[in-house]
Amino acid sequence: MEIKRKICFVLLVFVVSATLSFAEKEQAVRQIVSQCHQSCLGSQGEQQGPQCFQTCMQEQLRESGKGQSGDTRPEPTYRPETGKQHHQQSNNPYVFQEHDFTTRLETEHGFVNFLKKFTEQSEEFFKGIEQFRAAILEAEPLTFIQPTHWDADSLVFVANGKGKVDMVEGNSRKSHDIKQGDLFFVRAGISVHLINTDDKERLVLAKILRSVSVPGELQFFSGGGNVESFFNVFSRDVLEAAFGVKQESIERILFGQQQKGEQGMFKKATPEQIQSFSGEDKGRIWPFGDRKEKNRHTSIYKKDPTVANDNGILHEVNSEDFPDLADINVAFSFFNITQGSMAGPFYNTKTTLVLMVPKGNGIGRFEMACPHLSEQKQGQAFGGGEIHPRYQQVSSELRRGIVVVIPPGHPVVIEAFGEQNLEVVGFGLNSDENEWFPLTGRDNVMSQWEDAALELTFGFPTREVQKVIQKQSQKLFFKAPVRGGRAFA
Repeated sequence: MEIKRKICFVLLVFVVSATLSFAEKEQAVRQIVSQCHQSCLGSQGEQQGPQCFQTCMQEQLRESGKGQSGDTRPEPTYRPETGKQHHQQSNNPYVFQEHDFTTRLETEHGFVNFLKKFTEQSEEFFKGIEQFRAAILEAEPLTFIQPTHWDADSLVFVANGKGKVDMVEGNSRKSHDIKQGDLFFVRAGISVHLINTDDKERLVLAKILRSVSVPGELQFFSGGGNVESFFNVFSRDVLEAAFGVKQESIERILFGQQQKGEQGMFKKATPEQIQSFSGEDKGRIWPFGDRKEKNRHTSIYKKDPTVANDNGILHEVNSEDFPDLADINVAFSFFNITQGSMAGPFYNTKTTLVLMVPKGNGIGRFEMACPHLSEQKQGQAFGGGEIHPRYQQVSSELRRGIVVVIPPGHPVVIEAFGEQNLEVVGFGLNSDENEWFPLTGRDNVMSQWEDAALELTFGFPTREVQKVIQKQSQKLFFKAPVRGGRAFA
Protein backbone atom coordinates (compact mmCIF):
# COMPACT_ATOMS: atom_id res chain seq x y z
CA MET A 1 0.00 0.00 0.00
CA GLU A 2 2.85 2.37 0.83
CA ILE A 3 4.41 1.80 -2.60
CA LYS A 4 1.11 2.62 -4.32
CA ARG A 5 0.86 5.82 -2.33
CA LYS A 6 4.35 6.85 -3.40
CA ILE A 7 3.55 6.10 -7.04
CA CYS A 8 0.35 8.20 -6.82
CA PHE A 9 2.35 10.96 -5.19
CA VAL A 10 4.93 11.04 -8.01
CA LEU A 11 2.24 10.93 -10.70
CA LEU A 12 0.32 13.76 -9.11
CA VAL A 13 3.41 15.96 -8.99
CA PHE A 14 3.59 15.86 -12.78
CA VAL A 15 -0.17 16.12 -13.36
CA VAL A 16 -0.76 19.36 -11.45
CA SER A 17 -0.51 22.60 -13.38
CA ALA A 18 2.67 22.98 -15.39
CA THR A 19 2.82 26.67 -14.45
CA LEU A 20 3.89 25.76 -10.93
CA SER A 21 7.38 25.18 -9.65
CA PHE A 22 8.27 21.70 -8.41
CA ALA A 23 8.11 22.88 -4.81
CA GLU A 24 4.64 24.30 -5.40
CA LYS A 25 3.56 21.07 -7.09
CA GLU A 26 4.87 19.04 -4.16
CA GLN A 27 3.00 21.26 -1.71
CA ALA A 28 -0.24 20.88 -3.71
CA VAL A 29 0.16 17.09 -3.83
CA ARG A 30 0.81 16.82 -0.11
CA GLN A 31 -2.40 18.78 0.39
CA ILE A 32 -4.30 16.25 -1.78
CA VAL A 33 -2.85 13.33 0.20
CA SER A 34 -3.85 15.04 3.44
CA GLN A 35 -7.38 15.59 2.12
CA CYS A 36 -7.72 11.92 1.24
CA HIS A 37 -6.51 10.88 4.70
CA GLN A 38 -9.09 13.24 6.21
CA SER A 39 -11.96 12.13 3.98
CA CYS A 40 -11.29 8.48 4.84
CA LEU A 41 -11.47 8.97 8.60
CA GLY A 42 -14.20 7.03 10.38
CA SER A 43 -16.37 8.31 13.21
CA GLN A 44 -13.76 7.29 15.79
CA GLY A 45 -10.85 8.83 13.90
CA GLU A 46 -9.65 5.55 12.34
CA GLN A 47 -8.82 5.08 8.66
CA GLN A 48 -11.64 3.35 6.77
CA GLY A 49 -9.31 1.15 4.75
CA PRO A 50 -6.94 1.20 1.76
CA GLN A 51 -9.74 1.11 -0.82
CA CYS A 52 -11.15 4.44 0.39
CA PHE A 53 -7.73 6.11 0.15
CA GLN A 54 -7.00 4.62 -3.28
CA THR A 55 -10.38 5.73 -4.67
CA CYS A 56 -9.90 9.24 -3.31
CA MET A 57 -6.42 9.52 -4.82
CA GLN A 58 -7.69 8.34 -8.22
CA GLU A 59 -10.46 10.95 -8.15
CA GLN A 60 -7.99 13.67 -7.23
CA LEU A 61 -5.67 12.48 -9.99
CA ARG A 62 -8.46 12.88 -12.55
CA GLU A 63 -9.43 16.31 -11.22
CA SER A 64 -5.82 17.48 -11.27
CA GLY A 65 -5.52 16.34 -14.87
CA LYS A 66 -8.57 18.37 -15.81
CA GLY A 67 -7.12 21.45 -14.15
CA GLN A 68 -3.85 21.64 -16.07
CA SER A 69 -5.08 24.63 -18.03
CA GLY A 70 -5.38 26.68 -14.87
CA ASP A 71 -4.33 26.48 -11.25
CA THR A 72 -7.41 25.60 -9.18
CA ARG A 73 -5.66 24.89 -5.91
CA PRO A 74 -7.20 26.42 -2.81
CA GLU A 75 -5.16 29.29 -1.46
CA PRO A 76 -3.22 28.60 1.74
CA THR A 77 -4.60 30.42 4.74
CA TYR A 78 -2.51 31.93 7.48
CA ARG A 79 -3.07 30.62 10.99
CA PRO A 80 -2.18 33.42 13.43
CA GLU A 81 -1.83 31.25 16.52
CA THR A 82 0.79 28.96 14.92
CA GLY A 83 2.34 31.23 12.32
CA LYS A 84 1.85 28.46 9.74
CA GLN A 85 -0.12 28.07 6.56
CA HIS A 86 -3.04 25.67 6.54
CA HIS A 87 -4.96 24.11 3.66
CA GLN A 88 -8.61 23.20 3.84
CA GLN A 89 -10.76 21.10 1.53
CA SER A 90 -11.79 23.22 -1.44
CA ASN A 91 -14.88 21.15 -2.33
CA ASN A 92 -16.75 21.93 0.88
CA PRO A 93 -19.27 24.70 0.14
CA TYR A 94 -20.37 24.94 3.78
CA VAL A 95 -16.97 26.10 5.09
CA PHE A 96 -15.52 29.60 4.65
CA GLN A 97 -11.92 30.37 5.60
CA GLU A 98 -9.69 33.36 6.21
CA HIS A 99 -9.11 34.04 2.52
CA ASP A 100 -12.89 34.29 2.03
CA PHE A 101 -12.87 37.50 4.09
CA THR A 102 -12.23 40.91 2.56
CA THR A 103 -10.64 43.55 4.77
CA ARG A 104 -12.21 46.99 4.58
CA LEU A 105 -11.75 50.17 6.61
CA GLU A 106 -8.38 49.01 7.96
CA THR A 107 -5.83 51.12 9.86
CA GLU A 108 -3.20 50.26 12.44
CA HIS A 109 -5.86 50.78 15.10
CA GLY A 110 -8.47 48.34 13.79
CA PHE A 111 -10.28 46.76 10.87
CA VAL A 112 -13.54 45.31 9.60
CA ASN A 113 -13.46 41.98 7.76
CA PHE A 114 -16.45 41.04 5.60
CA LEU A 115 -17.14 37.48 4.56
CA LYS A 116 -17.81 37.14 0.85
CA LYS A 117 -21.41 36.68 -0.26
CA PHE A 118 -22.72 33.23 0.59
CA THR A 119 -23.97 32.85 -2.98
CA GLU A 120 -20.44 33.39 -4.31
CA GLN A 121 -19.60 30.06 -2.68
CA SER A 122 -22.75 28.30 -3.90
CA GLU A 123 -25.70 29.88 -5.67
CA GLU A 124 -27.58 26.59 -5.37
CA PHE A 125 -27.19 26.04 -1.62
CA PHE A 126 -27.34 29.61 -0.31
CA LYS A 127 -29.92 31.36 -2.47
CA GLY A 128 -32.22 31.65 0.56
CA ILE A 129 -29.67 33.67 2.56
CA GLU A 130 -28.16 35.80 -0.22
CA GLN A 131 -29.22 39.06 1.49
CA PHE A 132 -27.09 38.27 4.58
CA ARG A 133 -23.38 38.92 5.16
CA ALA A 134 -21.12 38.10 8.09
CA ALA A 135 -18.41 40.41 9.43
CA ILE A 136 -15.84 40.79 12.21
CA LEU A 137 -14.72 44.14 13.65
CA GLU A 138 -11.66 44.51 15.85
CA ALA A 139 -10.51 47.78 17.46
CA GLU A 140 -7.36 48.34 19.49
CA PRO A 141 -7.61 49.81 23.02
CA LEU A 142 -8.72 53.45 23.21
CA THR A 143 -9.83 53.55 19.58
CA PHE A 144 -12.61 55.61 18.02
CA ILE A 145 -14.54 54.31 14.98
CA GLN A 146 -15.99 57.35 13.26
CA PRO A 147 -19.71 57.75 12.37
CA THR A 148 -21.14 55.99 9.34
CA HIS A 149 -24.42 54.58 8.15
CA TRP A 150 -24.92 51.39 6.14
CA ASP A 151 -27.52 50.19 3.66
CA ALA A 152 -28.06 47.14 5.87
CA ASP A 153 -29.61 46.14 9.19
CA SER A 154 -26.95 44.87 11.62
CA LEU A 155 -27.10 42.50 14.58
CA VAL A 156 -23.88 42.86 16.57
CA PHE A 157 -22.46 40.61 19.31
CA VAL A 158 -19.72 41.83 21.64
CA ALA A 159 -17.33 38.89 21.69
CA ASN A 160 -14.58 40.62 23.65
CA GLY A 161 -13.81 43.86 25.46
CA LYS A 162 -15.99 46.79 26.29
CA GLY A 163 -16.89 50.12 24.79
CA LYS A 164 -19.63 52.54 23.92
CA VAL A 165 -22.04 52.72 21.00
CA ASP A 166 -23.84 55.92 19.94
CA MET A 167 -26.71 56.06 17.44
CA VAL A 168 -28.69 58.97 16.05
CA GLU A 169 -32.33 58.10 15.53
CA GLY A 170 -34.84 60.81 14.74
CA ASN A 171 -33.83 63.95 16.63
CA SER A 172 -32.05 62.24 19.50
CA ARG A 173 -28.81 60.45 20.24
CA LYS A 174 -29.00 57.14 22.07
CA SER A 175 -25.91 55.88 23.86
CA HIS A 176 -25.08 52.76 25.77
CA ASP A 177 -22.07 51.10 27.32
CA ILE A 178 -21.40 47.68 25.82
CA LYS A 179 -19.44 44.75 27.19
CA GLN A 180 -18.66 41.12 26.40
CA GLY A 181 -21.88 39.12 25.99
CA ASP A 182 -24.00 42.05 24.81
CA LEU A 183 -26.11 42.16 21.65
CA PHE A 184 -27.20 45.35 19.95
CA PHE A 185 -29.14 46.13 16.79
CA VAL A 186 -28.52 48.93 14.27
CA ARG A 187 -31.19 49.64 11.67
CA ALA A 188 -30.18 50.42 8.10
CA GLY A 189 -29.41 54.11 7.56
CA ILE A 190 -28.83 54.89 11.25
CA SER A 191 -25.71 56.95 11.94
CA VAL A 192 -23.58 55.08 14.47
CA HIS A 193 -20.13 55.39 15.97
CA LEU A 194 -18.19 53.20 18.39
CA ILE A 195 -15.47 53.65 20.97
CA ASN A 196 -13.25 51.05 22.59
CA THR A 197 -13.07 52.54 26.08
CA ASP A 198 -10.73 49.89 27.48
CA ASP A 199 -7.02 50.71 27.74
CA LYS A 200 -5.85 47.08 27.50
CA GLU A 201 -8.38 44.81 25.74
CA ARG A 202 -9.31 44.72 22.08
CA LEU A 203 -12.95 45.29 21.23
CA VAL A 204 -14.12 42.36 19.06
CA LEU A 205 -17.57 42.42 17.44
CA ALA A 206 -19.20 39.63 15.43
CA LYS A 207 -21.86 40.88 13.02
CA ILE A 208 -24.56 39.60 10.74
CA LEU A 209 -25.89 42.15 8.28
CA ARG A 210 -28.97 42.02 6.05
CA SER A 211 -28.77 44.25 2.99
CA VAL A 212 -31.82 46.36 2.14
CA SER A 213 -30.84 47.42 -1.39
CA VAL A 214 -28.92 44.93 -3.55
CA PRO A 215 -29.02 41.40 -2.02
CA GLY A 216 -25.71 40.65 -0.37
CA GLU A 217 -24.09 43.92 -1.41
CA LEU A 218 -23.05 46.32 1.36
CA GLN A 219 -22.15 49.98 1.16
CA PHE A 220 -21.24 52.38 3.94
CA PHE A 221 -21.63 56.14 3.87
CA SER A 222 -19.34 58.57 5.69
CA GLY A 223 -19.95 62.28 6.03
CA GLY A 224 -16.30 63.21 6.35
CA GLY A 225 -13.32 63.11 8.63
CA ASN A 226 -10.36 61.04 7.54
CA VAL A 227 -12.12 58.89 4.91
CA GLU A 228 -13.76 59.71 1.60
CA SER A 229 -16.90 61.76 2.25
CA PHE A 230 -20.12 61.52 0.27
CA PHE A 231 -20.27 65.34 0.56
CA ASN A 232 -17.31 65.43 -1.80
CA VAL A 233 -19.49 64.64 -4.83
CA PHE A 234 -21.70 67.70 -4.37
CA SER A 235 -20.94 71.01 -6.01
CA ARG A 236 -19.18 73.41 -3.68
CA ASP A 237 -21.79 76.13 -4.19
CA VAL A 238 -24.48 73.60 -3.25
CA LEU A 239 -22.59 72.82 -0.04
CA GLU A 240 -22.14 76.53 0.71
CA ALA A 241 -25.90 77.01 0.44
CA ALA A 242 -26.70 73.86 2.43
CA PHE A 243 -24.33 74.62 5.32
CA GLY A 244 -24.62 78.39 5.18
CA VAL A 245 -20.83 78.86 5.42
CA LYS A 246 -18.07 79.77 3.01
CA GLN A 247 -16.37 77.15 0.84
CA GLU A 248 -13.06 77.64 2.67
CA SER A 249 -14.61 76.47 5.94
CA ILE A 250 -16.18 73.46 4.24
CA GLU A 251 -12.86 72.46 2.68
CA ARG A 252 -11.00 72.86 5.97
CA ILE A 253 -13.49 71.05 8.22
CA LEU A 254 -15.07 68.38 6.01
CA PHE A 255 -12.15 67.52 3.74
CA GLY A 256 -9.08 68.75 5.63
CA GLN A 257 -7.89 65.40 6.93
CA GLN A 258 -8.30 63.78 3.51
CA GLN A 259 -6.20 66.52 1.90
CA LYS A 260 -3.48 65.81 4.46
CA GLY A 261 -3.49 62.15 3.40
CA GLU A 262 -4.98 60.88 6.64
CA GLN A 263 -7.15 57.83 5.90
CA GLY A 264 -9.11 55.26 7.86
CA MET A 265 -12.20 54.83 10.00
CA PHE A 266 -10.26 53.80 13.11
CA LYS A 267 -8.47 56.50 15.06
CA LYS A 268 -6.57 56.53 18.33
CA ALA A 269 -8.21 58.62 21.05
CA THR A 270 -6.62 60.16 24.12
CA PRO A 271 -7.73 59.04 27.60
CA GLU A 272 -9.29 62.48 28.05
CA GLN A 273 -11.33 62.07 24.85
CA ILE A 274 -12.43 58.60 25.93
CA GLN A 275 -13.50 60.02 29.28
CA SER A 276 -15.60 62.66 27.54
CA PHE A 277 -17.38 59.94 25.55
CA SER A 278 -18.19 58.17 28.80
CA GLY A 279 -19.98 61.20 30.20
CA GLU A 280 -23.73 60.93 30.58
CA ASP A 281 -26.07 62.84 28.29
CA LYS A 282 -29.04 63.31 30.60
CA GLY A 283 -32.45 62.66 29.15
CA ARG A 284 -31.03 60.79 26.19
CA ILE A 285 -29.16 57.89 27.70
CA TRP A 286 -30.41 54.70 26.11
CA PRO A 287 -32.25 52.64 27.24
CA PHE A 288 -33.43 55.06 29.95
CA GLY A 289 -34.95 57.63 27.60
CA ASP A 290 -38.36 57.52 25.96
CA ARG A 291 -40.04 54.32 27.16
CA LYS A 292 -41.98 54.12 23.90
CA GLU A 293 -38.78 53.55 21.97
CA LYS A 294 -37.35 50.09 21.42
CA ASN A 295 -34.47 48.95 23.54
CA ARG A 296 -31.88 48.06 20.91
CA HIS A 297 -29.56 46.37 23.39
CA THR A 298 -29.59 43.22 25.50
CA SER A 299 -27.21 40.63 26.95
CA ILE A 300 -27.02 36.89 26.44
CA TYR A 301 -26.64 36.62 30.22
CA LYS A 302 -29.91 38.41 30.90
CA LYS A 303 -31.72 35.12 31.44
CA ASP A 304 -30.71 31.58 32.44
CA PRO A 305 -28.98 29.39 29.83
CA THR A 306 -31.17 27.21 27.65
CA VAL A 307 -28.95 24.20 28.42
CA ALA A 308 -26.10 23.90 30.92
CA ASN A 309 -24.05 21.00 32.26
CA ASP A 310 -20.41 20.13 32.88
CA ASN A 311 -19.78 19.71 29.15
CA GLY A 312 -21.10 23.05 27.93
CA ILE A 313 -23.50 25.97 28.11
CA LEU A 314 -25.94 27.25 25.50
CA HIS A 315 -27.31 30.80 25.64
CA GLU A 316 -30.08 31.75 23.22
CA VAL A 317 -31.72 35.06 22.34
CA ASN A 318 -34.77 35.25 20.08
CA SER A 319 -37.39 37.85 19.15
CA GLU A 320 -39.35 37.17 22.34
CA ASP A 321 -36.31 38.21 24.38
CA PHE A 322 -35.16 40.96 22.03
CA PRO A 323 -37.95 42.28 19.73
CA ASP A 324 -35.54 43.90 17.27
CA LEU A 325 -34.55 40.43 16.09
CA ALA A 326 -37.95 40.13 14.43
CA ASP A 327 -37.00 43.02 12.11
CA ILE A 328 -33.93 41.24 10.79
CA ASN A 329 -35.38 37.69 11.11
CA VAL A 330 -32.32 36.42 12.96
CA ALA A 331 -31.94 34.52 16.24
CA PHE A 332 -28.73 34.27 18.26
CA SER A 333 -27.02 31.43 20.10
CA PHE A 334 -23.76 31.18 21.99
CA PHE A 335 -22.11 27.80 22.62
CA ASN A 336 -19.44 27.56 25.31
CA ILE A 337 -18.22 23.97 24.84
CA THR A 338 -15.96 22.54 27.53
CA GLN A 339 -12.60 21.30 26.32
CA GLY A 340 -12.92 17.62 25.37
CA SER A 341 -16.69 17.87 24.99
CA MET A 342 -19.17 18.27 22.16
CA ALA A 343 -22.59 19.72 21.31
CA GLY A 344 -25.05 17.59 19.37
CA PRO A 345 -26.07 16.02 17.18
CA PHE A 346 -29.00 18.42 16.77
CA TYR A 347 -30.78 20.15 13.91
CA ASN A 348 -32.85 23.27 13.23
CA THR A 349 -36.22 23.12 11.51
CA LYS A 350 -36.16 26.36 9.50
CA THR A 351 -33.12 28.46 10.28
CA THR A 352 -29.75 28.45 8.52
CA LEU A 353 -27.13 28.53 11.28
CA VAL A 354 -23.95 30.53 10.65
CA LEU A 355 -21.23 29.50 13.11
CA MET A 356 -18.27 31.75 13.92
CA VAL A 357 -15.38 31.67 16.41
CA PRO A 358 -14.70 35.39 16.79
CA LYS A 359 -11.98 35.24 19.45
CA GLY A 360 -9.60 33.05 21.39
CA ASN A 361 -7.37 30.10 20.49
CA GLY A 362 -9.99 27.40 21.01
CA ILE A 363 -9.96 24.72 18.34
CA GLY A 364 -12.78 22.40 17.41
CA ARG A 365 -14.35 20.39 14.65
CA PHE A 366 -17.80 20.09 13.19
CA GLU A 367 -19.46 17.16 11.44
CA MET A 368 -22.67 17.44 9.45
CA ALA A 369 -24.88 14.99 7.56
CA CYS A 370 -25.60 16.40 4.09
CA PRO A 371 -27.83 14.82 1.42
CA HIS A 372 -27.10 17.48 -1.24
CA LEU A 373 -23.42 16.68 -1.79
CA SER A 374 -24.24 12.97 -1.88
CA GLU A 375 -26.82 13.59 -4.60
CA GLN A 376 -24.29 15.57 -6.62
CA LYS A 377 -21.68 12.87 -6.22
CA GLN A 378 -24.07 10.08 -7.21
CA GLY A 379 -25.68 12.12 -9.99
CA GLN A 380 -29.07 11.80 -8.31
CA ALA A 381 -31.96 14.20 -8.59
CA PHE A 382 -35.09 14.52 -6.50
CA GLY A 383 -37.86 13.26 -8.75
CA GLY A 384 -40.14 10.34 -9.42
CA GLY A 385 -39.53 6.80 -8.26
CA GLU A 386 -38.43 5.43 -4.94
CA ILE A 387 -36.14 7.67 -2.92
CA HIS A 388 -33.18 6.09 -1.13
CA PRO A 389 -31.59 8.82 1.00
CA ARG A 390 -27.80 8.96 1.00
CA TYR A 391 -25.81 11.25 3.24
CA GLN A 392 -22.28 12.51 3.00
CA GLN A 393 -20.26 13.64 5.99
CA VAL A 394 -19.22 17.27 5.77
CA SER A 395 -16.51 18.12 8.29
CA SER A 396 -13.93 20.75 8.98
CA GLU A 397 -11.72 22.26 11.61
CA LEU A 398 -13.52 25.01 13.53
CA ARG A 399 -11.39 27.84 14.88
CA ARG A 400 -10.97 31.58 14.73
CA GLY A 401 -11.21 32.77 11.14
CA ILE A 402 -13.42 29.93 9.91
CA VAL A 403 -17.16 30.33 9.27
CA VAL A 404 -19.45 27.31 8.89
CA VAL A 405 -22.98 27.32 7.44
CA ILE A 406 -25.49 24.69 8.63
CA PRO A 407 -28.67 24.51 6.50
CA PRO A 408 -32.10 23.70 8.00
CA GLY A 409 -32.74 20.06 8.82
CA HIS A 410 -29.05 19.08 8.65
CA PRO A 411 -27.87 17.22 11.79
CA VAL A 412 -24.64 18.68 13.15
CA VAL A 413 -22.08 18.03 15.92
CA ILE A 414 -19.54 20.55 17.25
CA GLU A 415 -16.48 19.24 19.15
CA ALA A 416 -13.98 21.17 21.29
CA PHE A 417 -10.28 20.23 21.10
CA GLY A 418 -7.20 22.04 22.32
CA GLU A 419 -6.32 23.30 25.74
CA GLN A 420 -9.33 25.52 26.36
CA ASN A 421 -13.07 25.79 25.87
CA LEU A 422 -14.45 26.52 22.42
CA GLU A 423 -16.73 29.57 22.22
CA VAL A 424 -18.93 29.48 19.11
CA VAL A 425 -21.32 32.22 18.01
CA GLY A 426 -24.38 31.15 16.04
CA PHE A 427 -26.50 33.51 13.94
CA GLY A 428 -29.76 31.81 12.98
CA LEU A 429 -30.85 33.30 9.63
CA ASN A 430 -34.52 33.20 8.66
CA SER A 431 -35.47 32.22 12.19
CA ASP A 432 -39.26 32.71 12.08
CA GLU A 433 -41.01 29.77 13.75
CA ASN A 434 -37.76 27.82 14.03
CA GLU A 435 -37.23 25.04 16.56
CA TRP A 436 -34.12 23.03 17.29
CA PHE A 437 -34.22 19.35 18.22
CA PRO A 438 -31.60 17.20 19.95
CA LEU A 439 -31.11 13.81 18.32
CA THR A 440 -29.52 12.10 21.32
CA GLY A 441 -29.58 12.54 25.07
CA ARG A 442 -32.39 13.82 27.24
CA ASP A 443 -35.51 15.01 25.37
CA ASN A 444 -34.22 13.71 22.04
CA VAL A 445 -36.67 13.31 19.16
CA MET A 446 -36.66 9.51 19.07
CA SER A 447 -37.37 9.20 22.80
CA GLN A 448 -40.72 10.86 22.15
CA TRP A 449 -41.81 8.44 19.45
CA GLU A 450 -44.52 5.89 20.20
CA ASP A 451 -43.40 2.41 21.22
CA ALA A 452 -44.83 0.85 18.06
CA ALA A 453 -43.01 3.41 15.92
CA LEU A 454 -39.70 2.48 17.56
CA GLU A 455 -40.28 -1.23 17.08
CA LEU A 456 -41.37 -0.93 13.45
CA THR A 457 -38.58 1.51 12.56
CA PHE A 458 -35.63 -0.38 14.03
CA GLY A 459 -36.94 -3.95 13.94
CA PHE A 460 -36.20 -4.67 17.61
CA PRO A 461 -38.42 -4.81 20.70
CA THR A 462 -39.15 -1.39 22.13
CA ARG A 463 -37.23 -2.03 25.37
CA GLU A 464 -34.03 -2.83 23.48
CA VAL A 465 -34.34 0.31 21.39
CA GLN A 466 -35.06 2.45 24.46
CA LYS A 467 -31.93 1.12 26.19
CA VAL A 468 -29.95 2.79 23.42
CA ILE A 469 -31.84 6.02 22.75
CA GLN A 470 -32.59 6.79 26.42
CA LYS A 471 -29.27 5.76 27.96
CA GLN A 472 -27.70 9.24 27.78
CA SER A 473 -29.12 11.41 30.58
CA GLN A 474 -27.42 14.69 29.61
CA LYS A 475 -28.92 17.15 27.11
CA LEU A 476 -27.10 18.55 24.05
CA PHE A 477 -23.60 18.63 25.59
CA PHE A 478 -21.66 15.38 26.06
CA LYS A 479 -18.10 14.12 26.47
CA ALA A 480 -16.45 13.98 23.05
CA PRO A 481 -14.83 10.76 21.77
CA VAL A 482 -11.17 10.24 22.62
CA ARG A 483 -9.25 10.32 19.36
CA GLY A 484 -5.95 8.91 20.54
CA GLY A 485 -4.31 12.29 20.87
CA ARG A 486 -4.75 12.92 17.15
CA ALA A 487 -4.98 16.61 16.32
CA PHE A 488 -7.42 17.49 13.57
CA ALA A 489 -5.50 18.31 10.39
